[in-house]
Amino acid sequence: MSHDSSSLVHIARHAVARFSTSFASHRDERSGAMFARSPCVTRDIARASNARMRARAPARERFRTTARAEAAGEPLMVRAARKEKIERAPAWMMRQAGRYMKEYRELATKHPSFRERSETTDLIVDITLQPFRAFAPDGVILFSDILTPFPAFGIDFEIDDYKGPMLEKTIRSKEDLKMLHPVDLSKVEFVGESLRILRKEVGNDAAVLGFVGAPWTLCTYIVEGQSTSTYKTIKSMCFSNPDVLRTLLSSVADALAVYIGFQIDAGAQVIQIFDSWGGQLPPHMWDEWSKPYIDRVVRKVQQTHPGTPITLYANGSGGLLERMATLTVDTIGLDWTIDMEDGRRRVGNKAVQGNVDPVVLFAGDDAIEKAVRDVCRKAGPTGHVLNLGHGVLVGTPENAVKHFFDVSKTITYSK
Repeated sequence: MSHDSSSLVHIARHAVARFSTSFASHRDERSGAMFARSPCVTRDIARASNARMRARAPARERFRTTARAEAAGEPLMVRAARKEKIERAPAWMMRQAGRYMKEYRELATKHPSFRERSETTDLIVDITLQPFRAFAPDGVILFSDILTPFPAFGIDFEIDDYKGPMLEKTIRSKEDLKMLHPVDLSKVEFVGESLRILRKEVGNDAAVLGFVGAPWTLCTYIVEGQSTSTYKTIKSMCFSNPDVLRTLLSSVADALAVYIGFQIDAGAQVIQIFDSWGGQLPPHMWDEWSKPYIDRVVRKVQQTHPGTPITLYANGSGGLLERMATLTVDTIGLDWTIDMEDGRRRVGNKAVQGNVDPVVLFAGDDAIEKAVRDVCRKAGPTGHVLNLGHGVLVGTPENAVKHFFDVSKTITYSK
């Protein structure tokens, strides 16, 4: 769902949550029913995808570990999120699939529309599996975007190649709230189809992750109408029209709970909530305008789908960690600006995720190994999911990503 000069930094900040994302990295969530597949096409996609995976099976076999074999039916990442005894820290990366991979760039030239790539089942599956085939991570996150479910909520959007998400209509008044309607999951059926195929493809070799944006983060787009660096319209609305904003946040939270349940029913084994722009709020405002609505989402999901681990990640959350830890999520994602040992202490008994600086991947094998070992040492042997502290940056060498995962598999804990 990037980085370099100030303009690239600005792009990067808005790419964080797209994940797959990212923006694809989590932002590029695409909507709709226009790419929905018929059952026959879905079967053809599954057969084609199975054939691709069989062809790559020898490479995957090399990376299968004894630990995975022992974890019958439970991927390592799921066990780590539940703070069970693990043989090593499971590893995956935010923005795991994307432009840093040559295979992705070649596919993107054939399918230049991000929404096509993120709303077409066979493309979603193929892109999601590209890093799985190449690096054998312990988590496979759906290639999608945090905005993808918007049409299912009644909100249309487009993706501009240069400006990012663009909404023709915003919600800033009581009258505007009429745009919203009950969740129409038929508009995101490609998400369910993709997750079902991914679960079959991945098996127990990795956990399949679904994700959403947090209500506040999504509402920044709904209110502002596009990406922003100031958030002045929605922040002003906290004071000038608080009742409308509270109604909007509550409606989005309820819709997200339905969408998360849909992802879990389709095969997602772990859910990550990205409060990408929560860190733009002062802590006391986060307490009022973000935290209650994340809590609303989490509690509803835990009622309907108990036992599915939920991770909360907020970029720029150094001032929010203790507040985040009061939520009933299982895991707190730490960004790279937080010392892992300090972060572990501040979130109490929660599992933690992270938090290698993504720029380290440009620094060579020795630097990568040192950073990975340092984070794992400080996190300890229980309740840690190894990740970057942000999404993979555009231009990251693929061999550096591979080295990150290779090193992670050598750091084992005594049984």
